[in-house]
Amino acid sequence: MDAGDAVLLIDVINDLSFPGGERVLPWAERMVPMVLGVIARARRAGIPVIYANDHFDLWHGSRDDVVRHCTRRRARERHVSARLAPKNRDYFILKARHSAFFATPLRPLLEHLGVERLILAGMATNMCVVATAHDAAMHGYPLVVLSDCCAAESDFDHNVVLSQLERFFDATICRSTELGFPRARVSCRAAFAR
Repeated sequence: MDAGDAVLLIDVINDLSFPGGERVLPWAERMVPMVLGVIARARRAGIPVIYANDHFDLWHGSRDDVVRHCTRRRARERHVSARLAPKNRDYFILKARHSAFFATPLRPLLEHLGVERLILAGMATNMCVVATAHDAAMHGYPLVVLSDCCAAESDFDHNVVLSQLERFFDATICRSTELGFPRARVSCRAAFAR
């Protein structure tokens, strides 16, 4: 494993049942190939892939229960969740609120893995991704946010958050194709809207 980096996927297993979820769905569908590419490259490079996911009131549930819930027939995003489902070697933590750090074992896991920098992707850019990015910055983690691997209800919501993360938290904003492994080298342009 190339010590230092981890890919953190925020709420990519999702039923999008929240208000506005129907507007996130087209973005989610478009980001799937890019997210799959990043996951595959990270796994080949030995970089940990960590899923931080809402629990959907499955407090006694497991990773498999959450995946089943989000791929059920009535789930809005069932096809996206099915394609992005974690593998056994991936890490999976359940979160109770927007941030993947709040009341979860994420921080001890990152310390155990020797993670020094986080590469973020997920849904929604202006909710759980920004909350997680904020807390990661507060814990001192440098951030890379993959603009084409995040989904929001609108370009405006997406771009405002990315601009704020870059400006106030010194996050590197780039597209997935600009991310190289190992040690996740980046050569980013200001790449906000997909």
